[in-house]
Amino acid sequence: MLRTLRRIIHEVSNAQDFKDALDIMIKRVAKVLETPACSIFLLDRRHGEYVLMATRGLNPEAVGQVRISLDQGLVGFVGDREEPLNLEDASQHAHFLFIPELKDEKYKAFLAAPIIYHRQVLGVFVVQRLDARRFDESQEAFLVTVSAQLAAIIAHAEATGEIARLYNAKAGRDRENTYSGIPGAPGIGIGVGVVLFPMLDLSAVPDREPSDIDMEIRLVEVALAAGREDFRVLSERLYPNLPLEERSLFDIYQRMLDTTDLGAEIIQAIRRGNWAQGALREVIESHVVRLENLDNEYLRERAIDIKDLGHRVLAYLQRNERVLPQYAERSILIGEELTAADLAEVPEGCLAGVVSGKGSSSSHVAILARAMGVPTVMGVSDSPICDMQDKDIIIDGYYGQIYLSPNTHLREEFQKLALEEHELTASLEALRDEAGQTANGERVSLMVNMGLGADVGLSLAAGAEGVGLYRTETPFLVRDSFPTSEEQRVLYRQLLTSFSPRPVTMRTLDIGGDKALPYFPLKEDNPFLGWRGIRITLDHPEIFLTQARAMMRASEGYHNLRILLPMVTDVSEVDEAMRLLKKACADVSEEGFDIVMPEVGVMIEVPAAVYQARAIAKRVDFLSVGSNDLTQYILAVDRNNSRVASLFDSLHPAVLRALMQVVEGGHQEGRRVSICGELAGDPAAVLLLVAMGFDSLSMSAWSLSRIKWVIRQFTRQRACQLLEEVLGMESVVMIRCHMELALEQEGLGGLVRAGRR
Repeated sequence: MLRTLRRIIHEVSNAQDFKDALDIMIKRVAKVLETPACSIFLLDRRHGEYVLMATRGLNPEAVGQVRISLDQGLVGFVGDREEPLNLEDASQHAHFLFIPELKDEKYKAFLAAPIIYHRQVLGVFVVQRLDARRFDESQEAFLVTVSAQLAAIIAHAEATGEIARLYNAKAGRDRENTYSGIPGAPGIGIGVGVVLFPMLDLSAVPDREPSDIDMEIRLVEVALAAGREDFRVLSERLYPNLPLEERSLFDIYQRMLDTTDLGAEIIQAIRRGNWAQGALREVIESHVVRLENLDNEYLRERAIDIKDLGHRVLAYLQRNERVLPQYAERSILIGEELTAADLAEVPEGCLAGVVSGKGSSSSHVAILARAMGVPTVMGVSDSPICDMQDKDIIIDGYYGQIYLSPNTHLREEFQKLALEEHELTASLEALRDEAGQTANGERVSLMVNMGLGADVGLSLAAGAEGVGLYRTETPFLVRDSFPTSEEQRVLYRQLLTSFSPRPVTMRTLDIGGDKALPYFPLKEDNPFLGWRGIRITLDHPEIFLTQARAMMRASEGYHNLRILLPMVTDVSEVDEAMRLLKKACADVSEEGFDIVMPEVGVMIEVPAAVYQARAIAKRVDFLSVGSNDLTQYILAVDRNNSRVASLFDSLHPAVLRALMQVVEGGHQEGRRVSICGELAGDPAAVLLLVAMGFDSLSMSAWSLSRIKWVIRQFTRQRACQLLEEVLGMESVVMIRCHMELALEQEGLGGLVRAGRR
């Protein structure tokens, strides 16, 4: 049976399209089970009906036409019970429903299995035969196994819109297709698709021996200069709308195209005997291959930027002027690998949204889009990008959803949401300089999480009271070797200067888990439970001390530095880290720097630290809960695993009680307790955190004004009442619904809808 199943799945996986895959499946299963009738019903969630999508043995004209309500018939019964049903005579069952269009009255025996993926019923697989005799256990087991394998294929087809297109074709309806990606920048974007196609094929350039090396070098120098001028113009055009950190991205591109950087390598390749275009391809491909082979996702994505530089220079070498696309008044910019320069070339005021086939939220294009306030969806690898040109499109940057050719009703609904979002954002701008305090005047410090210098402008514009978490590993990730102490000092000094006199909490190097440095490889079977965070830096005190000294040197004259220790599981780690920090402080003071010992805190992000919160608090100045990792470890759920991601919710009763224990332990020792991570920026959670007694909340800059608004609408007494109510609940679903209802009742429904998206 296993060999047969493998053959079927292999054949189905290589089908030309989804309809062909379904036809192959029912044909092969019917043959294996020796049954004359085999059918697949898929669930149309929009209408709450099971639709016959493929059949062998029933009326072929019923495909796409026969629809069965969720609570009707044997198909609905199987879907509701979520388990197989094996009958010797289907017509005798209480839930039997006669459907004339199927023409199946001659069949007696009935076997059906639900098709389930990630706890959701996607459809029902049915086989039937003429005689009144139950299918045997091996046949039932085979159908259940096939259904489980088919589930992943159906889920993929649903995500890519193939099922929706089948519904359209069969029912003759004009319905929108929906595609899913990765949220890149929040917001609702409505406009017309403008697809950017690759400019030139750099990989197709051949090697060729130059007849005049000096001439080839001059050609390269002219092309590089033209490329630099492109980025200078783009930078100037965006200058008024971007903070310094974003504008510096184009400065980096210009420096890379200098004759002392990539240009020098290209000229060397020419001198080795390759013409200008071949030398360009040679250099660009070597950098791209090196970057794409790294384990680090952030560095792999930098390969896109290198390719873009190469294509631009190639265009000038081939004397081929770039033909800019025809932008619409409200353009949704779409491409397989978009770059920051692609965004910059859209006329001012015309960019309504961005869709990139590749990349993630850490891509430069996503970072720039967030700074520009442009809704963005990344990593839409399964969508038909070429078909989106000139199509009406809606993108949801909160959920990472794309709606192609939306119907009138959906368009009106999203236009309403976009208007609400605009009005909400406008009203929240007035809160920028207001205090984060409850309706009865109790203060809560609101700070920001940062990982890139590009976040500085956004954070200050949002009215952040400081940095609650700066992820220092980011500068380490973008280099080929450990940054020197001086390089770190300059970087930290810029951040401390920008926020002075506001506090800046810098987390010491937190690598390991899903963050491996290309020059410090960490390969473990279970990295999240392995060598990471403080475990690595205590094993390598030279790394820890270098970073600590750089932080302290950078703080001279400002004294707004706070240091945070990650992944602590035992007080002995705190004791050793404090010893090293005091040594670093003494060393820097001896060098002549006028500094004070910064406040030191510990991240509470594993259950062991929760139970030792008071003991840890005795040794440091403050505690900071890392809600993302703490939730992950308490619930044993990898939030990056799509199979279990739905189980990840920090409002779980166990997580809430752990948070209360941390606050209690810290306050018993007179220490401030903060929280960072997604939970701190969740409108449905913030009142519970205030009621627990957290002294400060740290979140993304985008969330800050929204969270401030929620806090200012409620008294602490009301927050405490809500906390008491949810502590009596045993389900995370009940808790979240209860908190969302409380927001709705206070007229904060817009925040609830944004959170759900």
